[in-house]
Amino acid sequence: MKYVVTIDGRETVVEVTGEGVRVDGVETPAELRRIDGTDRWSLRLGDRTHEVAATSPASGTWALSVDGRAVDADAVDERTHHIRSMATALSGAQGPRPVKAPMPGLVVRVEVEEGEVVQPGRGLVIVEAMKMENELRADTEARVAKILVAAGDTVNKDQVLIEMAAVEAEADA
Repeated sequence: MKYVVTIDGRETVVEVTGEGVRVDGVETPAELRRIDGTDRWSLRLGDRTHEVAATSPASGTWALSVDGRAVDADAVDERTHHIRSMATALSGAQGPRPVKAPMPGLVVRVEVEEGEVVQPGRGLVIVEAMKMENELRADTEARVAKILVAAGDTVNKDQVLIEMAAVEAEADA
């Protein structure tokens, strides 16, 4: 299985193989084991071993501690990465865009409420397509203006799921 991992803005393609991993096309022996009695893992890559702790506050997003150093990473399968790329390909400075279905599917869950202010990367809605769940995320800070779908709804490609609005500056009281 191939994954696209983004750390500090750098994308790396990681393919899990039977003998290890292939990182940007380079085969590397790898082994991951839980450290007994802890919530940490021992990760061997080639001839180096690292102690890793990981939490996932959102789908595809990881807060890691690697040898005691904090690292934020985004790791998604290549299909989800492609869908995200298609969904954000038309981004521009014209303000928040509506959230549209990248392909026909089924709404699994709406993760926000109308009126909520969301930050870039915040999960908004999960759509299942071709037996894969795809989390559609906010691409900019915005207010959820109107939710047009609910869990269980069938959606068509390019159907608007959520309307977004610009966040207006709050007046000082």
